[in-house]
Amino acid sequence: MQGRDGGKILLVGDVSKAFLETDTVADRHCEICPNISDAVGTAAANEFAAIAVVMSGIPGRLSGALKALRDASNARIVLLAQMYEEPIAVQLVGSRYDSTALANDYLICPIRPERFYESVMGSRPCTAADADRRLGADAATEMRIRHLERLATEDDLTELKNRRYIWEFSRQIIERAAKENGRVTLLVFDIDNFKHYNDLYGHVAGDEILKQAAVLIRRCCRAHDVVGRIGGDEFAVVFWDDPKRETAEPRLSGTERRSASADHPRQAIFIAKRFVRELEAAELSTSGDLGPQGKGVLTISGGLASFPRDGNTIQELFEQADKALLEAKRSGKNRIYLVGTPQTNVTEIDRANPNI
Repeated sequence: MQGRDGGKILLVGDVSKAFLETDTVADRHCEICPNISDAVGTAAANEFAAIAVVMSGIPGRLSGALKALRDASNARIVLLAQMYEEPIAVQLVGSRYDSTALANDYLICPIRPERFYESVMGSRPCTAADADRRLGADAATEMRIRHLERLATEDDLTELKNRRYIWEFSRQIIERAAKENGRVTLLVFDIDNFKHYNDLYGHVAGDEILKQAAVLIRRCCRAHDVVGRIGGDEFAVVFWDDPKRETAEPRLSGTERRSASADHPRQAIFIAKRFVRELEAAELSTSGDLGPQGKGVLTISGGLASFPRDGNTIQELFEQADKALLEAKRSGKNRIYLVGTPQTNVTEIDRANPNI
């Protein structure tokens, strides 16, 4: 299938990692290059409407490869990402090279060829004539499709990932970690006495607390960690090793940096501690609706479980983290426990040794 301007798509990488059906991909409107070096030369010698890069299997830093493609061509660049690669794809789309985005868009794989062509060619900038043609029913249909796709993976209230996404992402990242001797840590937490806030101040105030808490936890985590709301006031964070290391860690002090670079779950503990401190200092409220006694008193309880130490599947990690969360609740709340060791309380660690 051709784009509106008659241009071709340059597809870079292993197509078997991106498509449900590969036999119809290599047609006369799509040229395939198996590696970046070949793709750069091909892009420089030919004019393409778009370049689609299969993220899985690209050696080295993907940002460097995208810069080389940018130097060779002014075509749109669309990343083809596995679900566990989405955090990196988001970073790359948001990164700049000179005055241009490193990548213009990304698609989650596996994807059907017809959907691939439609998405890659349909997402490029429109001319005035294109815009006129897309007004009306076609544009409205496309907007509805985009909205439904977002709802399938995101929580509508907090704009975090939803339970379905967290579950499938974790399954994929654990599978990858098992092959590459990687590490995955799951944090499950909820807001202490949240029902009290809902009952006392109403559901509108409760929703605002959830949204502000979501902003705080996302701010405390690294860019590639995945944060989700899995139901009610319960949240989950998936900490994992970013193999491509596309962005630097948050700016930390010397002692904090030693903690953040340590093995799981200490790295997750550091981030959980930071979230607890920021939550206590944030004085969350709904524009004063909670009153002076409703500010600065929110706390959380949570449980941490790690692969492969505490479980080999996402179901096992959720079960173990939930057990640790329950133990934290029974022990007085306002604490995060490591699975199987209730005496190891993140809050107590913080008080005993603030340097870890």
